[in-house]
Amino acid sequence: MRAALAAILLLCVTLGGCAAVSLVTRQPPELYALTPKTTFPADLPDLDRAVLRIETPTAAAGLNTTRIALKPTPTRLQYYAGATWIEVLPLMVQNLVIESFESTGSVEALGPSGTGGQAAWALRIYIREFQAEYEDDTDAPPLVRARLQARLLRMPRREEAAFANFATEEPAASTRLDDVVLAMDAALGATMRDLVEWTLRRIADLERAA
Repeated sequence: MRAALAAILLLCVTLGGCAAVSLVTRQPPELYALTPKTTFPADLPDLDRAVLRIETPTAAAGLNTTRIALKPTPTRLQYYAGATWIEVLPLMVQNLVIESFESTGSVEALGPSGTGGQAAWALRIYIREFQAEYEDDTDAPPLVRARLQARLLRMPRREEAAFANFATEEPAASTRLDDVVLAMDAALGATMRDLVEWTLRRIADLERAA
């Protein structure tokens, strides 16, 4: 017994400590990022670079995380093992929405603490759904659901001017996580495109009516 213990201690010392060895051999999670929308219809209104402030989105606790969500059944929320988003989901969505608005050339989109001109409008986003859903007792590829709720606010009094929901479903090509993430990118991208188009058109309508 003593000989075995001594051998274990010697091995730990030789390798620089058992705890250190455990940390070195532990596999880091795979990091995944999504992409902004960069193509939009040519007939989007030109708002002459009006300033639009994109508030940090809110989400249910289960989605307010870096972990990638899945639903094995309609009532259970779980996460893919060994994989995370590059940042907490609401912050990632906020940055993607800002980049998507900027790519239209119609507005100057800023975060809550961004510097720039006085914002005439603000957009409040709630992430209702963003997960891969599996059919019970099947090995079929999942269906990704993305759903965003948006409130357009007139600044500086923060009066609600418009409200809408945007949702997209996208089937994954296979059960491989890379394919699931590609489906999530497509679903969120389509949802953001609809959000951007709706926001710009609503602002144009509201400004004409003012």
